[in-house]
This record gives sequence, C-alpha cells and structure tokens, in this order.
Amino acid sequence: QVQLVESGGGLVQAGGSLRLSCAASGRTFSNYVIGWFRQGPGKEREFVVAISWRGDRTFYADFVRGRFTISRLNAKNTVYLQMNSLKPEDTAVYYCAAGNTWGTDRPADFRSWGQGTQVTVSS
Repeated sequence: QVQLVESGGGLVQAGGSLRLSCAASGRTFSNYVIGWFRQGPGKEREFVVAISWRGDRTFYADFVRGRFTISRLNAKNTVYLQMNSLKPEDTAVYYCAAGNTWGTDRPADFRSWGQGTQVTVSS
C-alpha cells in the first residue's frame, strides 16, 4: 500500500487559484496511477483528473478541463493539482488516490486514499 497525504487547500475567492499537493510514501510511487477526486457538500465523490505512471498521459473530467492541470514529480513522490479560475461550485474536499488501472474514473478502482483537503471558493 502507498500512503497519501494531501495539502494546499484553503479559502479563495472566485476566479482565484490554488495548488494542491499529494505526497506519497510506502510502495514505489511510480508504480501507481494517481487520481484526484472531490466531494462537495451533500454530493457523491466525483472524479476530477488522473495522471499516468510516468506522467505522460492525463485524463480530465469535462468540468475542469482548461482550468485545472495535474502534474507529477516521481523523484519527489508528489503529484500536484494546479487549479485556476476557481468557481464556487468547485468547493469540496479534494482527495488524491492511487490505483493500477489507467483510464478509469471509478473511485473503486483506486485502492489507496488520502484524508482529503478542503477547498472553499467564495463568490
């Protein structure tokens, strides 16, 4: 199992930016696809974006494409999520997760999860 810890959440005004980090420890980080999910108040957990093992492929949900950018630095066991042009509807707890399957947006396909970091976007 790989252990994941998110950081970088906070309160930001609409139109602002935040960068989330997902730091990993344990098993070899480069063996895993890393995804970001989010869960807003009263909503189900939803897929945001994923990045492949080497970082050469990305897979975005339509509602963040063009605003969010995922990247990874395997040498630092870290994945980043740069979030620009934030909207109030982006308010949620953001989770990073590790899995072994590329191209899936299903939470069940990601085996290891962090504790989440709160992102709040005010209007």
